[in-house]
Amino acid sequence: MESSVLAQLLRLPPGDRADLAMALWESLSDDERKGELALSPAQRAELDRRWADHEKRPDNVVPWSEVRRKLLARE
Repeated sequence: MESSVLAQLLRLPPGDRADLAMALWESLSDDERKGELALSPAQRAELDRRWADHEKRPDNVVPWSEVRRKLLARE
């Protein structure tokens, strides 16, 4: 994508950017989504490991509000 086009798009108001993101996502066919978003065997194994860990320790979580606060503090 041309950087000037991207720069213009990034200046859109948040709601318009969200609408654009949804429109782009919805423009993908099921096959395109599957092909572009396919997990590697290593990624699949890591997700399976994390899910198994979560099932063993469901209370070992960090609330989204805490994650968000920490992320925003980095900026």
